[in-house]
Amino acid sequence: MATDMMTSEQPAEDEQTQHASPGDIVAISARPSRTNAATIAPAPPAAAPAPLPTPVPITPTPPRVSFDRRELNTLLNLYGRRVAEGEWRDYAIDFTRDRAVFSIFRRASEVPLYRIEKDPKLARKQGAYSVIAAGGLVLRRGHDLDRVLQVIDRKLKLV
Repeated sequence: MATDMMTSEQPAEDEQTQHASPGDIVAISARPSRTNAATIAPAPPAAAPAPLPTPVPITPTPPRVSFDRRELNTLLNLYGRRVAEGEWRDYAIDFTRDRAVFSIFRRASEVPLYRIEKDPKLARKQGAYSVIAAGGLVLRRGHDLDRVLQVIDRKLKLV
């Protein structure tokens, strides 16, 4: 029987064992080559399936305060009448987390003439609605939007 010793110059074990006859003794070097590393290393045991990641709770975005359809209709009717009279030219609506603001401008480049604010935090105290003048003076505050808007809505008088 012939004894073949594998050295670093010789081919890998797989090639050597394929050419050896059944009675030959084949020696394997202490350092396996890269091609042998996969065949020598034992196969990893079948792993249990990884647990599913726990879902991250979705925090809802805080609701923004806004005007409802009826309130917006009332505001735009007033605005439309005053635009037809030539007094007002522009408006802006802002919705934030704590209040909704309808601003009325004489010209687009100025500060607002009036701000109509809806602040639900004040609904049980002084009223959610308020009309604020250009200087910051609160003209009227109350629970009913129509009554609050009477301070800036002039009715026609019979002469």
